Amino acid sequence: MDEREDVPKDFIKLKSEKLSVDEVSELVISPCCGAVSLFIGTTRNNFEGKKVIRLEYEAYTSMAEMEIKKICRDVRQKWPSVKHIAMHHRLGVVPVTEASVIIAVSSPHRAESLEAVTHCINTLKAFVPIWKKKYYVTKQRHSADFKYSHIDQCQLPTVPLPVLHQP
Repeated sequence: MDEREDVPKDFIKLKSEKLSVDEVSELVISPCCGAVSLFIGTTRNNFEGKKVIRLEYEAYTSMAEMEIKKICRDVRQKWPSVKHIAMHHRLGVVPVTEASVIIAVSSPHRAESLEAVTHCINTLKAFVPIWKKKYYVTKQRHSADFKYSHIDQCQLPTVPLPVLHQP
């Protein structure tokens, strides 16, 4: 690849299909970078002593993509040597052991890419409107725990509701 063609790029994807570590890591490879750092978040089979069957994610897609773009801009300000950033998040059902999120960052040296990938996942979890449901096995039947942690931190406008008068 010609180094002039290797301009910094951000690869953002929210999708319902299974995520590929190879696909995401290939996106950020660059001849001028000696480091590619990855974070892979997977569904584990337990949470707080309960057996987890699966996770299910939903998102406010357009806002989530906008927030992820902000994270990429922030990374480039804090670590100017970062070359490429890829952030892929799965939506819908994610079975145990499968990836929910894959983040890859390339840079000339490892310190920048490791710090940047940590910043990406921490910021994504705190501010991007992607919500997770955990499905558990209980004695009675399957149950779900809804975790809408991101919605409390989003800057959503408040709209006054109309007052309805009954005759």
